[in-house]
Amino acid sequence: MNADARPDPDALLSQLRAEEERTTRAKLKIFFGFAPGVGKTYRMLQVARELGTHGVDVVVGVVETHGRSDTAALVRGLELLPRRPVAYRGRTLEEFDLEAALARRPSLIVVDELAHSNAEGSRHDKRWMDVMDLLDAGIDVFTTMNVQHVESLNDVVAAITRIQVRETVPDTMLERADEIELVDISPEQLLLRLQEGKVYLADSATRAAEHFFQRGNLLALRELALRQTAVHVESDVLAYRERHGVDKPWATSERVLVSVGPSPASARLVRAGKRMAAGLRAPWVAASVDATHRPPLRERDRERLEAHLRLAESLGASVVRLQGADITSPLLDYARRHNVTRLILGKPTHARFLDRLRGSLLDRIVRASGDIDVHVISGDHVGPPETAPAATPEARTKPSLRAYALSAVFVALSTGVGMLVRAVYPVPDLEMLYLLAVMIAASQLGRGPSLLAAVLSVLAFDFFFVPPTLTFAVRDANHILTFAMMFIVGSSLSALTTRLRRQEQAARAREDRSTTLYTLSRSLGSLLDPDRAAQVVTRQAADSFEARATLLLSEPDGALRELATFPERETAHSAALSPTELGAAKWAHEHGRLAGLGTDTLPGSRALCCGLRVGAATVGAIALIPLKRPGFDAEQRDFFQAFCLQAAFAFERARLAEQARKSALRAKTEELRSSLLSAVSHDLRTPLAAITGAATSLRDDTNLSAATQAELLGSICAEAERLERLVTNLLDMTRLEAGGVEPKREWIPLEEIVGGALTRLESKLASREVSTHIADDVPLLSVDAVLMQQVFINLLDNALKYTPESSPLQIDARVEGGFVVVDVSDRGPGVGDAPHVLFEKFRRGAVGSVVGAGLGLAICRGIIEAHGGTLSAHNRQGGGATLCIQLPVASDPPQITTGEP
Repeated sequence: MNADARPDPDALLSQLRAEEERTTRAKLKIFFGFAPGVGKTYRMLQVARELGTHGVDVVVGVVETHGRSDTAALVRGLELLPRRPVAYRGRTLEEFDLEAALARRPSLIVVDELAHSNAEGSRHDKRWMDVMDLLDAGIDVFTTMNVQHVESLNDVVAAITRIQVRETVPDTMLERADEIELVDISPEQLLLRLQEGKVYLADSATRAAEHFFQRGNLLALRELALRQTAVHVESDVLAYRERHGVDKPWATSERVLVSVGPSPASARLVRAGKRMAAGLRAPWVAASVDATHRPPLRERDRERLEAHLRLAESLGASVVRLQGADITSPLLDYARRHNVTRLILGKPTHARFLDRLRGSLLDRIVRASGDIDVHVISGDHVGPPETAPAATPEARTKPSLRAYALSAVFVALSTGVGMLVRAVYPVPDLEMLYLLAVMIAASQLGRGPSLLAAVLSVLAFDFFFVPPTLTFAVRDANHILTFAMMFIVGSSLSALTTRLRRQEQAARAREDRSTTLYTLSRSLGSLLDPDRAAQVVTRQAADSFEARATLLLSEPDGALRELATFPERETAHSAALSPTELGAAKWAHEHGRLAGLGTDTLPGSRALCCGLRVGAATVGAIALIPLKRPGFDAEQRDFFQAFCLQAAFAFERARLAEQARKSALRAKTEELRSSLLSAVSHDLRTPLAAITGAATSLRDDTNLSAATQAELLGSICAEAERLERLVTNLLDMTRLEAGGVEPKREWIPLEEIVGGALTRLESKLASREVSTHIADDVPLLSVDAVLMQQVFINLLDNALKYTPESSPLQIDARVEGGFVVVDVSDRGPGVGDAPHVLFEKFRRGAVGSVVGAGLGLAICRGIIEAHGGTLSAHNRQGGGATLCIQLPVASDPPQITTGEP
């Protein structure tokens, strides 16, 4: 059996897996139509009822009858899933209940109108998402949709009907469908149904007939629906042919394949293929074959080939690039796999004797084509096609004179070795040494020097080793066969070795490009900063393409901003791209394709530009200015596009990460706002209620005693002070979180700060024992006196709230390891097992009914950290809590001198 004809084990395995998935997954059937009223829902219910009579568990999830009695009659007798009521803008809507359907889990569920948008509050925004959940749960689904709701046809439908359809379904749903049944009637029948009120009510029907339901619109939409269904059926046919190994074309529909090469005549083949496909209303493909047995194309030929393929693509063809040992096998294999019915080739233009030497390509294809029709068309000979760009890159590298000289040296060395060997021992097979020389020349020097080595080997063997020696005369005619075989074997070895060398070079080039893309993706994988990502991309692009790379990022207003360039230009004036280069970059950014050097768009630019596009979004562009060559060949341009796609993913990921960060920040802000409102609403209302109550009593009751009036006034003052402290804490916390606290430092003794705080709290500390001990070596502090005094006030006030009235307070200060350490201690209940949570916002102690918003310690920590210090809490030995302040000792504090005035 021919090894090349054996099936690929990986392909067989993937086919088996696909077949297993196809047979085990839930089935989706779409009843497809070209307009409302063609009978999709009616037909769907008919099929569902028929399956129900055969024992299938059928449930109707949602069906829109639109007042049609015949459709409603088909629903009767089927289990109907109750709909879910949803309140929306003062109305109650009834939506499909996905949760109930998943809980019921029938074998088949009927879900009408796939393109429906769900009301707010549903699990998904679109009904097709609900259907995907049902399929994932293993439930078969029947559904309906019209052609105007297909996402990829949205703009086409809008151009036909002049109505923009808002509700669309992605094309992946049609690709996911196991079966699409076209429900079709003629436009005349549909218009008659519209007049009879079977589609819309009278008023709506009149408006529909004047706008959407015009006969021309319906004809165009019907054609779109037929074509969309045909595409799905065709994909099913191709899948069936692949599963069953059918290699002969089935003429169920026409498909045209055009063989494109570097010859100028290929331009006419491309245009002929377009005309033939248009006449047959069939899809067509332009294919080029890279034959490994042939030498590489010259740069000009490669440019011409790329121009032909671009021409075919611009005319609507699908472009494929094939590779193989020859041209015939890859071309016909592709044609058979894709059910091609017509193959277009160009007439041969070379001399007839070449076909006798190497065989006729046309003859081989015609004989092996089987049921495929082969069209042979003459081409143009007027020069390159009009779309071909100028061949600016360098020509193909040819072997130098040094290579030919080295091939002669290899033959001379083989001759010398042979003469030495024959002098020692008579060896009959000295010609093997010459074959070795030919192989070395082919692997190291190229095809031309290896052919020269083959010719010189025959001559040297004849001159030095064939009697009579030292002459080219041949006494024995048997040696003629030896010479011929030496030349043939040498030439064959040269061709094989050259082919292997070319394949090795191609494999190494592919490996280098794969390594470059892998390195780029790995380098950009963890980068979310656009500036750093731009530096990585430009450096990698400059190294890979030997060019100066400039990355431009799009601004919100659509302008391009130069973000990074590598290597940097020599002067600031040369750092900016020229207007022509910027124009090419802007065009590439807007269209997502190549522009500039070596392309059809702004070819006069010094830079080759490519847009960074991900899906429909373009995030920027990259411009390459070659440094060591006049331009880039076709393979480099293709690689450049792949490179830009990889870079675009990185910038899109950075953009999405920034959006996620902003979304998380907004969510955190909303959470903080909710926490703030819930935490302080009671604390704000309590003093306000007390103030209002006391003030109202003073206003309304004129018979109050002087003592009662004094008590009420005191209550008003106390609650107002409490309210002021709460508002002050809220403002301070806001300033700290916004980073708006910048300490106004001054040199001040710690004793003055602590004394000021004790004075402010004198009334509250009247019944407390407060002991203060500040070591003599405590230096002056460089702090904001007002803020630090606020810290001690908050700490002492916090201790007063959580300790009994008889509990003493203690303040100790000392110097430890370059820090001023201040402990504020009490004999209260302590701080528990997690003291760090006390410094979180809105966190209160769990002892007693203590009032407050839980912001005091959080504010203290923020102020201390703004001074470069720390604030911590721990349980005190013997009971109680200690709040420890650590402030760094400032260098060179001023000296305080005392003396007589």
